[in-house]
Amino acid sequence: MSVMKYDDYLLKEKLPLFWCAGCGNGNVLGSILRSFAKLGLQRHNTVVVTGIGCWGKADDYINTNTFHGTHGRALAFATGIKLANPDLKVIALMGDGDGATIGGNHLIHAARRNVDITAIVVNNMNYGMTGGQYSGTTPENSLTSTSRYGHIEQGFDLCRLAAAAGAVFVARGTVYHITQLDKLVEEALNKKGFSFVEAIAPCPTHFGRLNGMKTAPHMLKWIKENSITQKQAEKMTDREKQDKFILGKFVDIEKEDYGTRYKKLQQIAREAREGGGGK
Repeated sequence: MSVMKYDDYLLKEKLPLFWCAGCGNGNVLGSILRSFAKLGLQRHNTVVVTGIGCWGKADDYINTNTFHGTHGRALAFATGIKLANPDLKVIALMGDGDGATIGGNHLIHAARRNVDITAIVVNNMNYGMTGGQYSGTTPENSLTSTSRYGHIEQGFDLCRLAAAAGAVFVARGTVYHITQLDKLVEEALNKKGFSFVEAIAPCPTHFGRLNGMKTAPHMLKWIKENSITQKQAEKMTDREKQDKFILGKFVDIEKEDYGTRYKKLQQIAREAREGGGGK
């Protein structure tokens, strides 16, 4: 068997990338493709599912099976694909609007069921494709096209949400800390059950320009200055860490996944039917 390389998973004929200059989506795509190569995923046995939004365009560049669904429904489609063929490696790529604001209910239930899917959410803190409206993760007091005087809602902490819902692997990285992000994505892909990775990547076109980050270097500097490790967070008060991105792995546990449990239930039903009984 030949050794897979990064660019074996990249549709080079589709380049250049669709995203705006300075967008972190390309960084996250790189982490995913490097992880695919390191794990040696077989393209015919891998399905990448996307929804609508800037990050939803990622499937245009990935040389595996792909499915481009409707807004907020990537995890619903991914669940169906996984249950229809449990041998497939299924990855759902979503933005914060697609995965949490529109599709938040699917996120909660996919994690609760522990479906064997890897969910990678790029949090750009607004609806980047449709004009920079605020989303469910937009930081409080931020300026957006629909909160010109400051956003008054508290944004979701996606990692805490996924952990509380039952995900067996939960982690957060950023497009500045690429080496760490590579490692977290690789671990998530290698995990049996519902794994979740949030990648912090503020939208430079809308969120950045309205919130003092006029260029990509300004955005990266902002990410660096506002990111802390879990050890650092332990030494800080709630007020001190309120607006910080705590990075790293928060959940890594073992729990039987939904597909495995469903197979067992099918077997019980089959034996009951063949025996002419049942509960």
